[in-house]
Amino acid sequence: MKVLNQGNDERSLLDAIVGDGRPFLAFTGLILILSGGFALFLSATKHFLPHDVQHLGMTAEELCRIQQCRIVHFMIHDRVSFGGALIAIGFLYLWLAEFPLRAGAAWAWWVFLASGILGFGSFLTYLGYGYLDTWHGTGTLLLLPFFIVGLWRSYFALPGPKHIRCVLHPSAPLLGGSRPALGRLFLIGTATGLVGAGLTIMTLGMTYVFVPQDLAFMGLAADDLRAVNPRLVPLIAHDRAGFGGAVACAGIIILASVWCGTLSRSLWQTLAVAGAFGFGTAVGIHPAIGYTDAIHVGPAVAGAVTFTIGLFLARGAGLSRCTPRDTPGAARTPSPARGAHPTETGT
Repeated sequence: MKVLNQGNDERSLLDAIVGDGRPFLAFTGLILILSGGFALFLSATKHFLPHDVQHLGMTAEELCRIQQCRIVHFMIHDRVSFGGALIAIGFLYLWLAEFPLRAGAAWAWWVFLASGILGFGSFLTYLGYGYLDTWHGTGTLLLLPFFIVGLWRSYFALPGPKHIRCVLHPSAPLLGGSRPALGRLFLIGTATGLVGAGLTIMTLGMTYVFVPQDLAFMGLAADDLRAVNPRLVPLIAHDRAGFGGAVACAGIIILASVWCGTLSRSLWQTLAVAGAFGFGTAVGIHPAIGYTDAIHVGPAVAGAVTFTIGLFLARGAGLSRCTPRDTPGAARTPSPARGAHPTETGT
């Protein structure tokens, strides 16, 4: 065991806490997991947040008396799916920070950047539906500095090539005909579908808000919902747009991780956990509330099936060209702290 001579440790407090930036990125993932869990808890108890009640001027119990509680059930189905997507993103962030980014893989940094722009930027979709979620906005503003500092520190800690072109190189051939290659194709196809579906849902939330199947489930037209409460549709639109942004964000992370990374034991486990929460909530909530329209639920079920098949088939693949270590997930040797004396004493 090696002990650094503390008398010569001249690191700043920021250097000691933030390190190479990964702790702050992992912290972001942990907060997303907790936020998703809180969303699931509120949905299970059929409660609205205080600012939702203030915005509507009515509680979930009061709204539940209308149309056999179908409106509340519809809102819960969006929020449960959103919570599952947040938990999935959180676990994927934890894996990215601890394994590929720790190993110096530049592609992992670019995935953090791209998903962060989409995830945090999706808050601005409120401009499309006119409902400013103050709790969501406050949480975003509090978490964003941690994410930015984590990105900044981790970028300068990367030891190898840093150009965005590194994300263009797959870690292994996709058309080799092997079982792992076929599994990766299923996973990549599912992730691509998630990105497309998420962007579609986010756009829908900012514009039309509902598809015909949604209105059929509630038994009301959009004008009827506005007659119930003129502030109801903007609130539902906020939920839909946020959920869509989270789905697209998760899709980007999965797509890049399977494309650029190695399907190691840790990644396989992370994908399994993310898929269980993401697809499990998105699919499972529909029969729970009686929203079983095949056209509406079918894409989510198909995604869950292809994702599961991909996991079953997928096995380890080659390292990305932007990963400087030979061992997947191997930690790079930390450079001496700034100002620290290089001499160490062994015990």
